[in-house]
Amino acid sequence: MIIFFICLTILIVGYKFYSPFVEKQAGIDSSIATPQKRFNEGVDYVAIHPVRAFLIQFLNIAGVGPIFGPILGALYGPVALVWIVLGNVLGGAVHDFFSGVMSIKEDGKSLPEIAGHYYNIVFKGFMLIFTAMLLFFVGVVFIMSPAGLLSHLDVFEGTFFANNTFWVLAILAYYFLATLLPIDKIITKFYPIFGLLMIVMTVSIAISLLLNAPHLPITSDFFSYFEADHAHDFLAPNPDGLTTWPLLFITITCGAISGFHSTQAPIIARCLTNEKYVRPVYYGAMACEGVVGCVWALAGIAAFPEGYAQLKALLDQGGPGLVVNHVANSYLGVFGGIMAIVAVAVFPITSGDTAFRSLRLTVVDAFNIPQSLRNRLLLALPILTIAYFMTKLDFSIIWRYFAFSNMLLSTSVLWLATKYLFNLGTFHWVVSIPAVIATSVTLSYIMTAGIGFNLSSDLGQPIGAATAVIGLFILVAFHIRHRKLAL
Repeated sequence: MIIFFICLTILIVGYKFYSPFVEKQAGIDSSIATPQKRFNEGVDYVAIHPVRAFLIQFLNIAGVGPIFGPILGALYGPVALVWIVLGNVLGGAVHDFFSGVMSIKEDGKSLPEIAGHYYNIVFKGFMLIFTAMLLFFVGVVFIMSPAGLLSHLDVFEGTFFANNTFWVLAILAYYFLATLLPIDKIITKFYPIFGLLMIVMTVSIAISLLLNAPHLPITSDFFSYFEADHAHDFLAPNPDGLTTWPLLFITITCGAISGFHSTQAPIIARCLTNEKYVRPVYYGAMACEGVVGCVWALAGIAAFPEGYAQLKALLDQGGPGLVVNHVANSYLGVFGGIMAIVAVAVFPITSGDTAFRSLRLTVVDAFNIPQSLRNRLLLALPILTIAYFMTKLDFSIIWRYFAFSNMLLSTSVLWLATKYLFNLGTFHWVVSIPAVIATSVTLSYIMTAGIGFNLSSDLGQPIGAATAVIGLFILVAFHIRHRKLAL
């Protein structure tokens, strides 16, 4: 139990003391007119109260990511909690904060436009293609997963609503409206409510687990991870032979660090009325997502009397969604059952629609398309039509590429933020060191994964480690050169 409270304390302390230090490097100026005040056009640039902005950002980045990922990560043991917390405070929250900073400083523009400004047109083209692909993957995943759940609910058995295609089309219809309509018609009205609902659900599950769970991890559980059974320490495999490095870092992205969050940054950056709200909205929302991730990692570790074997069996039977259903029903009763449905059906929908909205904004920014109703229609129709046909693909294949793409994008954004801070002449290490580590994780994964070079861990892991060392030396060299030029 003490491990869980230590994790929460680190997240709180990180926001209270580390985030103000990070903010000082970013050039925040509360006297500058924000994009919302300069471009208030009633569609995307609409003023939102900072509390609503926080709840919408929290819901946009959360969905089921910090639920499903940590449940899968629980297979690696208590070290999953360590990765969530350290990854969040030093990497993910910093990544999200600078995504918001760079967007609000660049008129609320999307990632490819920011990349073109700070690097060059080649990097802009790479980011445009890559961001569009990731947003498609996210949107399609968040059509398929809730549609599959809703069509298999017992209450719909034997009825028309048990048809998966019906739910796919219904969700697509909603996505069409949410992508097309001004942000204040649906998103700002209803999403703060769902954001509060996720907070209530997380707190309820956490309290119930701490009071009733049969296998709460204790300090000795954590240290035993590094003893005889795990002779290779941090690199040791879990009981199924899955190595902690780099697989745990790819398995748990949302909650620790997620590139998808950077694609959502422009939505809120266009709506903030003052730059001083960037830190509480972006860093704060990610810190809260870290809490959600810790709670569900704790659920995966502690909520099963038979431990690892029972969790693994449930995952093999029905994936993380079935684990959510089991935990919620077991610990919260009828209320938990309702919460489980909301968690695995409604929450992904609220991330899927903003994924498609972000895709529209990305295309608009890239080709400078005026946002008339006609143009929004012409963009939304082909995007969602392609998405429908992508739902015919194998879900596991889409998710596999999404997980890698997510980490690669977060790595790219951290390097982008590094260039931003180099230009400002401030303490770039707050993003450049996480960028080096993320690069090492990404390269290690692509070297060892089946979708990559499929090398053995004995080869892939040293390559990743060597990349980190080389990257750090290059950073130091650039830093010294930059200091000399400044003088």
